[in-house]
Amino acid sequence: MDRWAGKVAIVTGASSGIGLATVKALVQEGMTVVGLARRKQKMENDMKAIEGKGKFYALNCDVSKEQDVTQIFQWVKKNLGGVHVLVNNAGVLVPGKIIDTNKEIWDKVIGVNIMGLLYCTQQAVKIMKESGEEGHIININSIVGHRIIRNADMSANIYPATKHAITAITSTFEMELLGSKIRSTSISPGLVHTDIFAANSKNSDFSGMLKDMPGLKSEDVADSILYVLGAPLRVQITELTIRPLGEPY
Repeated sequence: MDRWAGKVAIVTGASSGIGLATVKALVQEGMTVVGLARRKQKMENDMKAIEGKGKFYALNCDVSKEQDVTQIFQWVKKNLGGVHVLVNNAGVLVPGKIIDTNKEIWDKVIGVNIMGLLYCTQQAVKIMKESGEEGHIININSIVGHRIIRNADMSANIYPATKHAITAITSTFEMELLGSKIRSTSISPGLVHTDIFAANSKNSDFSGMLKDMPGLKSEDVADSILYVLGAPLRVQITELTIRPLGEPY
């Protein structure tokens, strides 16, 4: 990780869970980290006690809005000189059956999980290519981005479909970035105990079913991000799957 010290990383969905754990880890490793979320004050409060060699900037951003994303990346380029690492972590999950939900819900999930990832990546790659330096795009995927969990009591709506899209998009990025110093990686965790279920759903039964299952901590995923970033430039880790021990699905 030494070669990333002083470099700039942008992390989406940085106000809690995997995003917040990643921000903390990267700052402690000496990176200049920009956390994007809609809860700027929470990010700032949570980072006050974190000691590290790096710096942290909290910025309000709704990644589902292209104009917000464009303005943020322009600010980063102007004030920080560029971006070297992008962690697309922001995600929304609304439990329920597709046949019982509606366009408003689908637009919300797709807007963050797919469109937000695309908006951020497009802006990041432009800046990375201009600098010609090493860059890395890390997309936080899921095991459901590779296989649907066949349990009628755990309907996740179009969330698995958006994660399948991330699998395909990351692979496509890899091909489009051939010849550059920019790598792309999909990290697919199993169950991670975060507040995504409670924060994005009024369905307490869904989150209740998962809380007692074996699960990872957000810090486990942050550690995997450090592992991926620490690999030599000659190494392309295209997919990393991590599961909690004893996960039944």
